[in-house]
Amino acid sequence: MVQELKSKIAIIGAGPAGCMCAYELQNDYEVYLFDCSAPLKTLLPTGGGRCNLAYNENDFMELAKNYPRGEKFLYSVFSKFSTADTIEFFENIGVKTYVQDDMRIFPVSNSSEFVREKFLKALNKVSFINEKVKDIKRVNYLFKVFTAHKTYNFDKIVIATGGHGSYDFIKNLGHDIVEPKKSLTGLKTSQNFSELSGVSLKNIYVRCGKYKLCGDMIFTHEGISGPVIYKISSLMAREKMPYKLITECTPNIDLQPALNSYPHKAVKNIISEFVPKSFAVYILKKLNINLETEAHKIDGQKRDGILKMLNEFEIIAVSPASGREVVTCGGVSLKQINSKTMESVICRGIYFCGEVLDIDGFCGGFNLQNCWSTGFAAAQGIKFCR
Repeated sequence: MVQELKSKIAIIGAGPAGCMCAYELQNDYEVYLFDCSAPLKTLLPTGGGRCNLAYNENDFMELAKNYPRGEKFLYSVFSKFSTADTIEFFENIGVKTYVQDDMRIFPVSNSSEFVREKFLKALNKVSFINEKVKDIKRVNYLFKVFTAHKTYNFDKIVIATGGHGSYDFIKNLGHDIVEPKKSLTGLKTSQNFSELSGVSLKNIYVRCGKYKLCGDMIFTHEGISGPVIYKISSLMAREKMPYKLITECTPNIDLQPALNSYPHKAVKNIISEFVPKSFAVYILKKLNINLETEAHKIDGQKRDGILKMLNEFEIIAVSPASGREVVTCGGVSLKQINSKTMESVICRGIYFCGEVLDIDGFCGGFNLQNCWSTGFAAAQGIKFCR
C-alpha cells in the first residue's frame, strides 16, 4: 500500500499563535515551525511570569469589546475558538487552570515556564527549524521559504511573526501594513514626577479625550504607568501627542467635614486619609500650602484648591515610555484577511495569525486569547481548503 504524502506547511514564528496553529495541524500535515529564537519564549513574561492565559468571558461579542483594533473581525474568530475552548485545550495538554476574582485565567502552577514545557511537549510531531526567514516567494503552486542557510518548498504558509518582527517579506507578498505603534505602555509626561516614583493611586478615574476609565495608576521616574494608563495608551495609540489626562482621586469626597472634625490636625495628615501621604505632600507643595498648617486655618479658597488638585489633576503625556512596550497596535491590514479562514485574500495559500495582524487587546489575557483563537482559526482554514 502506497502511503499518501502529506502536504507540507511552514509556520513562520514559534510564539503562542504559531504554536497553537502547529498543534492543530500536526496530525494531518508535515508541519515545520521556523523561528530564530527559542519557541514560546514570548510566553514567559506574560502575567508577570504567572502566564495570564485568557479572560473568563464566554460571550464572544463582549470579549471582542476589549480589543481597540480588531473587534468586529474577531467575532468570527472567537465564535470558532472561545475562552472555554482555551481552558479545554490547556486542560488537555496537562495545564489545569483557575479564574481569579478579576476574571483573569491562570495556570494552577502560576508558572509560564510550566505552561511552556507542557505546550512544547504536546508539539511532538512538529519539526522545529531554528533559522530566520528572509523571504517568501510563490513559484507556481508552491512557496519557497528562504533563510540564511537554505531554501525550502512548502504547499502553504502561516505567518505568525508577532508585533515586533520584520514586515519586509510580508510587504513583498503584496500586503499592506498598518504602521505599528506602541500600545499598552507607560507614558512620559511633561511634569517631573520623580519624587513620586513608585507611588500608586488606587481605583481612580482618568479622563482622556472621550474616554473615562477607572483603575490603578503608578507614578514613575519618567511619568505614569499602571493598568488604567496601559488602557489609556492603547485607546490613544493612534492619537497625536501630547495629550491631556485628568485624574479624579476622590470624586465623591466632601473635604470640609474632615477639616471641621480635626481642626488642630495638620492638613497633610487629613489629606493623607484619602490619598498616599507622598501625593498629599506633593499637591500641598504645588499649592504653596505649609504641610503643618492646622485644618482650621484652611479657608474656602485653599480647600477648593486642594479639591481641584485631587479631582482635576492634569497630566500632559508627551510620548510613550522608553523601553519595550507590552504589545503594538498595527500590523497586517485586516481588510486583506478572510476572518473565517485567516487566509490572505490577495495571496491564496498564505495565512496569518496572532499579533502580526492589526489586532491588539487590553491587559488581562486578551492578547494571548487573540493568539490562541486566530492560531486555531488559521489551522481550520487550512484544513477546510485542502
